[in-house]
Amino acid sequence: MIKIYKAHILFTKEKDRFEVFENGYIAVENGKVTGVSTNLAELDSQEAEIVDFGDKLLIPAMNDMHVHAPQVHNQGVAMDLELLPWLQNYTFPEESKYADVDYAERMYRRFLHTQWLFGTMRSVVFGTVHTDSTRILMKLYQEAGMGALVGKVAMNRNCPDTLCEDVDAAVAGYEQLIAEFPQTSNLVRPIITPRFVPSCTPELLKACGELAKKYQLPVQSHLSENVSEIAWVAELEPDSESYGDAYNRYGLFGQTPTIMAHCVWTAGSELELMKKNGVMVAHCPTSNFNLSSGMAPIRTLLDEGVRIGLGSDISGGHDLNMFRMLVYAIQVSKMHYQLDHDKAFLTLPEIFWIATKSAGSFFGKVGSFEPGYDFDALVIDDAVLYPSEYSLLHRLERFIYVGDDRQIAHRFCCGQEIPEPKLQ
Repeated sequence: MIKIYKAHILFTKEKDRFEVFENGYIAVENGKVTGVSTNLAELDSQEAEIVDFGDKLLIPAMNDMHVHAPQVHNQGVAMDLELLPWLQNYTFPEESKYADVDYAERMYRRFLHTQWLFGTMRSVVFGTVHTDSTRILMKLYQEAGMGALVGKVAMNRNCPDTLCEDVDAAVAGYEQLIAEFPQTSNLVRPIITPRFVPSCTPELLKACGELAKKYQLPVQSHLSENVSEIAWVAELEPDSESYGDAYNRYGLFGQTPTIMAHCVWTAGSELELMKKNGVMVAHCPTSNFNLSSGMAPIRTLLDEGVRIGLGSDISGGHDLNMFRMLVYAIQVSKMHYQLDHDKAFLTLPEIFWIATKSAGSFFGKVGSFEPGYDFDALVIDDAVLYPSEYSLLHRLERFIYVGDDRQIAHRFCCGQEIPEPKLQ
């Protein structure tokens, strides 16, 4: 069945400009876009169901490329600490609670519901070391109809005993989840997730790399987030040229699709290796500020051709609203501009493209309304924001800056409208 949606359609095919279809039509078949036009006659509309959204905006849905689902209870808590004490005193104790599957389900339902509210239809997610709780999170995503790459976290050093798992147990847990959620089946799949180098012995990093290669699974972790963290990695991996090279030596840096969060201090040989291996950066501006990590040089990375997406990084970040991440990322780039006027700050089309098409490329053809792309979309009803007084682009900009979840009228993932997930 072909569906055709009518609305004001906006998306970024290229990073330097918006495609705008005022009173446009978008045709969707089997969950994928087949065409966009302002002329209904140009689309295959015979026997199609036409859904008219009137004066509303239709845009690609959001992608959260780095988020810690089990940290939702700590959102907005302990924001006066840097990364390493924050982990030891708040994050690890909270994640230890996920040995209790009932607690895990309650918190994960809360997390997923909030993502839905803010229009995040695809995510790259950290779970915990607990296989059973990670399975619950994956099943909740399946139940909701939202897409996710979900990682059972691997860690076996520099962490509490409650979160320390030996290599054989970690591999066995991964293989259970890999068997239960095969690559070819649906929107929810596993991703290999060594927490970061300081929490993984060389043996565990090697095992993670072997799993990624054996099952051709993507990889996620943290990279060059904090100065003290980088110094720690240099002590732990003295034979590596950089933090990124430490991952690379274990097959965890682009040998399969890889996304690294933060990259605040990535430069030199690490940047060159990232470019060579096609590693994606998950830029997490609120977390970088909250944990005193620094300001990631996104303009530099973008101009160097590095793939980039945006992440909320709950709970280092305090906000699951990905539209706010667009705003914060622009603001970070403006601070860089004050330090170096040769580095232009990010524009709205650039950051929208990063959040949608660039980020979405990690999942396949996601994040645009070009033919062949999955129809991941949001319908924005900005009637309370005085739309008649603004152009379509200014209406979108105003929603991004001052709107909230109350203006998101409909949410689609892979062509299916996604109803509100259950909280219990």
